[in-house]
Amino acid sequence: MTEKDYYEILEVSKNASGEEIKKSFRRLAMQYHPDRNPGDKVAEAKFKEINEAYEVLKDEQKRAAYDRYGHQAFAAGGMGGGNPFGGFNFDFGGAAGGFADIFSEVFSEFMGGGRGRKQSYAQRGQDIRYNLSISLEEAFSGIEKEIKFPSTQTCETCHGHGTKDGKEAPVCPHCNGTGKIRLQQGFFVVEQSCPQCKGTGHLVKEACPDCKGKGFINQEKIIKVKIPAGIEDGTRMRIEGAGEAGTRGGANGDLYVFITVKEHKLYERDGANLYTRIPISMCCAALGGQIEIPSIDGSKLDVEIKPGSQSDQVVKVKGQGMTMVRSEKRGDLFVKLRVETPVNLSARQKELLEEFRSISKEDSCQPESKSFFDKIKDLFAA
Repeated sequence: MTEKDYYEILEVSKNASGEEIKKSFRRLAMQYHPDRNPGDKVAEAKFKEINEAYEVLKDEQKRAAYDRYGHQAFAAGGMGGGNPFGGFNFDFGGAAGGFADIFSEVFSEFMGGGRGRKQSYAQRGQDIRYNLSISLEEAFSGIEKEIKFPSTQTCETCHGHGTKDGKEAPVCPHCNGTGKIRLQQGFFVVEQSCPQCKGTGHLVKEACPDCKGKGFINQEKIIKVKIPAGIEDGTRMRIEGAGEAGTRGGANGDLYVFITVKEHKLYERDGANLYTRIPISMCCAALGGQIEIPSIDGSKLDVEIKPGSQSDQVVKVKGQGMTMVRSEKRGDLFVKLRVETPVNLSARQKELLEEFRSISKEDSCQPESKSFFDKIKDLFAA
């Protein structure tokens, strides 16, 4: 049976950084978590797959072994079983336990481990991502939003230790507090999380009845987020300590709020400036006048149209754009005009336009047309 590639499971490339792998794992784990998919066997299987892949790829040693040997690196016997060097025996014996033991120590030191390094008891909580959509008007003025999201809280019964008596759990005798164990596989040594203490380095013998030894309980968090005026689409806001609860005295994770500014019916935004396109009548374009449009701040805004305005001409209205973050200044508003040709004319309207056409001189009231047709005449004359 072909094993599914761990990189595919976590939806990352093979040259992904540790941080990219971690972010993708959190996203997928939250999506397929059993608490969010009760009774869904497919989601449950996917969740197990994701955890299995992350356990390997988050660890530099395991990842290196996986990149070289694939799933066989973790199969019984290691590297397909037997000696990976084709029958040559490298066990030189000796009081130190043989060449493989010496290599094990050197290899573990080289990879930054060290046999005596103990796992930190206090564990920081996970960070949380929250996607928040706001309107362009809310981005202009700033707003305080109340958001809700699933999270965790330190168990008050055991104070985050996960123990029945609420005290620090003793050091795990299986891994001696390192949180990891080393497995000899032929010539190589593979390091993995201790199965007894789940990598914490401490073993909870009698679990807290409220949190079942986890040190935290699930809860829905409700917090208020203050969105500053002028915030832009795609901005990431960090709220320190608002993420998942730390355990055994560890700090809480952080909450990251990603802002999405929804599209507006009238305005488009580019930085602090606003852009819009409005139709004007032929008469307004020719004679000039004013048009009234709603401003982004909720008031009514009069835009001055100069006589002889043309389609695609842009009118700049200074200081009527977006608020600038941490500033009293505002950007500008740019109004692009579109001169509308009248349709469904009445007989009287047609009569007036015919009269206008008959008395109009193209060289005086339509200079662009005159220039264009003069060029055509020159082409025919050439």
